[in-house]
Amino acid sequence: MYHLLSHYLSASQLAMLGIIFTFLLTFFALKHPFPFLPSDHGRDFAVNGSLSRGKIRGVGLTFVICFLVGGILFLPLDAEMAVYGILLVCIMLSGYLDDASDTPWSDYKKGAIDLVLSIVTMLTFLNYNSMTILLGTYELTIPKAVYLVLGIILIWISINVTNCSDGVDGLCASLCTVVIISFSIIFREQLGSYTVANELLVAALLAYLYFNTSPSSMLMGDAGSRALGFYIALIAMKSSHPFSYLLLAGVLIVDGGLGLVKIFLKRFLKISILKNTRTPLHDHMRLKYKWSDTQVVNRFMILQILLAIITCLVIL
Repeated sequence: MYHLLSHYLSASQLAMLGIIFTFLLTFFALKHPFPFLPSDHGRDFAVNGSLSRGKIRGVGLTFVICFLVGGILFLPLDAEMAVYGILLVCIMLSGYLDDASDTPWSDYKKGAIDLVLSIVTMLTFLNYNSMTILLGTYELTIPKAVYLVLGIILIWISINVTNCSDGVDGLCASLCTVVIISFSIIFREQLGSYTVANELLVAALLAYLYFNTSPSSMLMGDAGSRALGFYIALIAMKSSHPFSYLLLAGVLIVDGGLGLVKIFLKRFLKISILKNTRTPLHDHMRLKYKWSDTQVVNRFMILQILLAIITCLVIL
């Protein structure tokens, strides 16, 4: 489809057509959701978790599929990108099966799946890309084995901190939209056709946010949040500035990561930290400071945009 349309349309026209198509496809697919999608049971441990009871859950499956359809039609696909698409489906399905399960999967099971997919992703990445990264204007070539380990850690962390940030209507999708757009603006030249892929995914997320703004009618579930975390880590590496992830996804890291550190230290080292802090951090803000869902989303987005501006000044 792309090669046919490219004879008649410019690259910018193709991108614009793809964005419109992906947004409309996602919008109508969500407006008429798949009948097999599960309903949320409400989570007793989450702040206002009972309010989610009965809402459609796992619609991340829908917007990921719509994004992939848009990519197949409007992107110049190559073997590397095709492999990433397959891996994106795998991580999305692992989240969806957890969403649809009567008994939530254990942390160890999900962590093991994340690790396997992270390893396969990095082996693919190393096969197609150089080991040279950029730190500001400086080039640094990393040994292949070190890059492999660091990349696996990056993907695993990104999947899980993004997953943990999904707990307030509109929060995860809004933050991920800011992160993905920031990568596109700052690293447009390095990302190449992945810039258009970013724009297609943002179009799908905007359609989802139409239904997920507070009070929401549907939830992305692990199917969406885990896939988004995987994708963000991937574009961080494709940008040749993987360490920029620390700033460009800073709010996601703090919001979701504090809970992961807290659980890890408690479970494996018997060390208790942040005893008076509820995690994820967005729950702490709602409980202690009485922030509304809208305030959480807007204030976290403001912080993430500020970090994006700082990153732009540091990098450019």
